[in-house]
Amino acid sequence: MTTSEPSTSSARMPAATGLRDGKAFLAALRDDREVYVDGERVDDVSTDPAFAPAAHTVAELYDLAAAPASDMRAIDPETGAETNRIYLTPRSTDDLAAFRRAVQTWARHTHGWMGRTPDHVAAFFAGFGAHPEAFASEGTRGHDFAANVRAYRRRLIAEQLYVSYAIIPPQVSRATTAHAWEGEHIQAGVVEERAEGLVLRGAQMLATGAAVADELLISCIKPLTDDDRDFAISVALPVATPGLKLYCRRPYATAASSGFDYPLATRYDETDALVVLDDVLVPWERVFVDRDVAGLRRQFFDTGAHQLGNWQAQIRLAVKMEFLAGLGRKMAAVNGVDKFPGVVEKLGELASLAATVESGVLAAEYTATPDSVGVFRPAPRPLYGAMGLQSEIYPRVLAILRDLAGGGVLQVPSSVADLRNPATRADIDRYIQSPGVEARERIQLFKLVWDAVGSEFGGRHHQYEMFYAGAPFVVKGYAYRNYGFDPAVGAVEAFLASYDEH
Repeated sequence: MTTSEPSTSSARMPAATGLRDGKAFLAALRDDREVYVDGERVDDVSTDPAFAPAAHTVAELYDLAAAPASDMRAIDPETGAETNRIYLTPRSTDDLAAFRRAVQTWARHTHGWMGRTPDHVAAFFAGFGAHPEAFASEGTRGHDFAANVRAYRRRLIAEQLYVSYAIIPPQVSRATTAHAWEGEHIQAGVVEERAEGLVLRGAQMLATGAAVADELLISCIKPLTDDDRDFAISVALPVATPGLKLYCRRPYATAASSGFDYPLATRYDETDALVVLDDVLVPWERVFVDRDVAGLRRQFFDTGAHQLGNWQAQIRLAVKMEFLAGLGRKMAAVNGVDKFPGVVEKLGELASLAATVESGVLAAEYTATPDSVGVFRPAPRPLYGAMGLQSEIYPRVLAILRDLAGGGVLQVPSSVADLRNPATRADIDRYIQSPGVEARERIQLFKLVWDAVGSEFGGRHHQYEMFYAGAPFVVKGYAYRNYGFDPAVGAVEAFLASYDEH
């Protein structure tokens, strides 16, 4: 996207629509991708029980965006064509607010339980495309990586692709980086350079949602050393690329007894995967960073991509926190304890934690400023400040919900079958109910609570939110570097200078 493009909020709307819908998205998944679960290759992720729920939920998101009255519709200022707003770079405060509303539209459809919907990596590319100069490097042998980024971004906007990413090395050793690991090319890196492109070998994680994505960004956000040059890459590949394999963790949807018993796991399990590259040829036009350690950092931090992508994640988290706060409030009401002072205190803490995340999102928007090319970046101080507490806030929310639930989540019947069987239904109706709340409604609520806090799906989300942006010390490091301590220290020093021992 050029630096002179106008604000997306002021462009005229064309008559025709170019927005991708759910049917087109699902059709694109029926390709030759290599996805493995339990030692077996999946034939079709759009119909396989392990992946179809997530795939169809993403299809619903595309349908939401393509709906005639959708506020996610926007004009690409470079071409005048209609597209999905999540793919456009915010160049005004109005654009930034419109992007937030678009992310909220999708997040509210999943109640925040899908963390890698298409708007996440799209936000990173909004930064990449606005700063192609960050990808220019010496020694490119005539290849223009800045042009590659611009061209790929044009494809994203035109086709509204779902791109996931794998940007973390495998956990082989945290004490060293890839060059010091035993075994050749454990982390994804370059093993050969050909006239037509780079040959990559190795693995990368965690490709959340990759099994149902169109394409995959493979890069590395972990700091590397000069000795790790071969692993300092950034490329984009179709998931169905020959030699690219996905090894998924155990899916939760297939283990669920029913959608009534596991209402979250049966809809929103986006799966995580280890990406293995078995001598994959990457055409030069799909290469953005080629063995350039400094280039890896530039792509994330000089372009504003890290701020835009993580702001999207915090918007999604704020929606999820609101949902969890609603769960706590609903439980207290059903149990008839919502007037007890101790319970009100816990609900108040739940509200405070949810409001903290929301406040970070809004403050980052309201104090955003344009960068050197006019991209409005969410302000880093409130953005990273909220992120720095995520690994503490989310576990605390779960602890409050567990406290409010007590034994209620353990009292529910084994499955919905106990409600359907006439021989058991009478006992269920008599003994699992609350004043004014019939057994079916109470069971439905506490099954939902369990799926949020106690099931394998809930446990995965606990881990996911704690380490979403890296280890807590990494995320707090972002907060430390972006707070701006100089004025605070200056105020302390000025006050110290205002008095002495006399």
